[in-house]
Parts: sequence; C-alpha cells; structure tokens
Amino acid sequence: MTDLHYADKDAAGTRFYRDSLDKLTEAAERFGGERPRFMVELGDMIDAATSVEAELEYLKRIDQTFAAISNERHYVLGNHCVTTLSKQEFLGGVGREKSYYSFDAGDHHFVVLDACFLGDGQPYHRQNFQWDNANIPPAEIDWLREDLKQTTRKTIVFAHQRLDNAKQHAVKNAPEVRRVLEESGKVLAAFQGHSHQNDHQEIASIHYCTLRAMVEGAGVENNAFTRIDILPGNALRVTGFQKQKSYDWK
Repeated sequence: MTDLHYADKDAAGTRFYRDSLDKLTEAAERFGGERPRFMVELGDMIDAATSVEAELEYLKRIDQTFAAISNERHYVLGNHCVTTLSKQEFLGGVGREKSYYSFDAGDHHFVVLDACFLGDGQPYHRQNFQWDNANIPPAEIDWLREDLKQTTRKTIVFAHQRLDNAKQHAVKNAPEVRRVLEESGKVLAAFQGHSHQNDHQEIASIHYCTLRAMVEGAGVENNAFTRIDILPGNALRVTGFQKQKSYDWK
C-alpha cells in the first residue's frame, strides 16, 4: 500500500486524510486471514502536521493498525514522511534504523530504496525540499549496485518516487538507477507510489508498477491496496483491491 497521508485534519480536494485509518483497517481485516509473509508501505504514510509532536502522534496512531497486520513490516520513506519530521524521527517512530536496505524472504531478494534527497545529496528534512526534486545519491547507487552483485536471487525493488520517468513524480536520476537494475539481470519488478495513480510500464523486461494512493477519495469504497504473489517460474500476480488495478505478469 502507498500514500496513506494519514492526519487528523479535514479533507483537501480529493485527499481524505482521516479516512485512511478506516481504509487501513479494512486492509488489515482482509490480510489478517491471509497471513502475508511481510507488509510494505511505499511512502507518505502520514501527512504534514503543524508540529513534530503532532506528527509523531499521527505516525503512532496509523502504525498501530499497520503493525497489527504482520510481524514483518517495511517502510519506504516518502516526502511527506519527512516534511515535519527528520528521517531518524520517522524511522524511530516505526522501529527502524535504515532508510535503504535489502532483505531476503523465501527464495527472493527485496530492496528498499530512499529517494528523499536533494540534488546535492542533502536529505529531506523539515520543509527543505520540493516534492518534485527527488534523487538517489551516488553512495546509495553504489550500495545498490554492490547489493545486487552479491545476491543470487531474483529481486523486487520498493520505492516511493517513480523510477520509470513519470515527469515530475520521477526520481531525477531514474535512468541511472534503472541502468543498475537492468545490468544486474536479477530485478523482476519495482513497486512505487507518489503520483497517486494506477500505472504500469515495462522497461527492459522490468515491470514498474505504480500503486494507487490510499488517501484518494472518501470512504472505504475508494480504498486501494495490493497483494503480491510470487509464483513458480518467477511469475508475479498483483491482486488489487477496491480501486487498485490487478496484473498478472508471466
């Protein structure tokens, strides 16, 4: 799931901030019977508050519901996660240490990326950025290249900002990142958010799947969340619920 933008504040345009709590509860009830191996939240879990204290309360409240779904959870940093908070404050609030890392589950390898950096390599931090200026710095790219070199497993990547050159919503140096993914020969797909819309592109045999934002639209009938199954032969089945599209990649 992605772009919950949870906050205790009135709706603005198509974004219904408070409704994300009920939407997440619906997802938790569905996933509760399916026992997923792990859960991933693809960024912008919270929306900007007027103070650090209020923001941490938003994070605590929404994460209580998210944490009840699975013992293993992964959080991708989104720009709204670090509009009011620092990266360490957000990560500390969800019990994590690193903003980008990798892990293995079953027979596959998974990578969590952090594109919340300015062009000069400075991390997003308390209103110091523009939402359409996202970058993955050289040190993280070097780490990614080495990480993919070390694994022997087929890999799935998780990001917030888009890696498929979707104009303003893209990572500025997305072509460089894609080149690393392509050269590894191991990446099956990348799942991303940020633009709030369903989208899918296949570039150099890698699927780039943008998930719909949970915050969009009033009520659970406008919910959007996803189950991803890795099938024999590395086929991927993406089962979308409510407004999220489904895909079946052989």
